[in-house]
Amino acid sequence: MPMPWTYRHASKEWRVFLDDVKERMCLESDNSAYTAVDAVLQVFRRRLTAEQGLEFADVLPSVLRAIFVYGWDVSKEPVPFAERTAMIAEAKQVRVDHNLTPNNAIEATAWAIRRCTNKRDFERVLRKMPKGAVEFWHVAVDDPAELEQRII
Repeated sequence: MPMPWTYRHASKEWRVFLDDVKERMCLESDNSAYTAVDAVLQVFRRRLTAEQGLEFADVLPSVLRAIFVYGWDVSKEPVPFAERTAMIAEAKQVRVDHNLTPNNAIEATAWAIRRCTNKRDFERVLRKMPKGAVEFWHVAVDDPAELEQRII
């Protein structure tokens, strides 16, 4: 079996994703963007069981997959989805002394993730997630082509 594309081109996928998210969040540094994305992923995974989280991670590019599962305490019970403002406030509490996460962090991360994942696989997995997951990753755009996968 050939090496999966996402492993062979992990750096390229990550760079494109990080540039997208930095631009969308109006952040200057890779570090700030990484912290915001990591925080958003932590907020989402807190609402999933380990099984659900691993299924979700399987549709992410390899670097995002690694960030999603890194340091996850799977022994904790999932919490319910909350209002968007509450989940953004939660994201801002991750590494609070080094966190410049903007108010559009969830939307910006969702926008960038949708541009680097297979839409059909991403939507299929989201439909299996708890109530609130689809809304968490929803992005409203005027032109659906804006969310087409950029790296295939």
